[in-house]
Amino acid sequence: QVQVVETGGGWMQPGGSLTLSCAASGSSFTVNAMGWYRQAPGKERELVAAITRSGDEVYAGSVKGRFTISRDIDKNSIYLQMNSLKPEDTAVYYCNADLLFSANLTSRDYWGQGTQVTVSS
Repeated sequence: QVQVVETGGGWMQPGGSLTLSCAASGSSFTVNAMGWYRQAPGKERELVAAITRSGDEVYAGSVKGRFTISRDIDKNSIYLQMNSLKPEDTAVYYCNADLLFSANLTSRDYWGQGTQVTVSS
């Protein structure tokens, strides 16, 4: 059984920094890609940043230059360093893991439970 668990988040004043962590664990798999999404109240869930197995990174325009995604391949983990936080970054942040299972060579998406990030003064 696969688990995707996020840690980090919380409250920060504008201009501050926070770091989110996410780890995927469970059955034998290879990570195709992992990423961070967020959903603010009344809005749709949106991609924040993602990183592929080959190391390619993609960022939403609104966070480019402020947020950095990184990974630890051995730990099947990703991190999101969030700098220069703005009130509009307030949202529930979700980790997504696109995993390839060696047993049957199928891929499937998994989501974490979400972690709240609140940016306010």
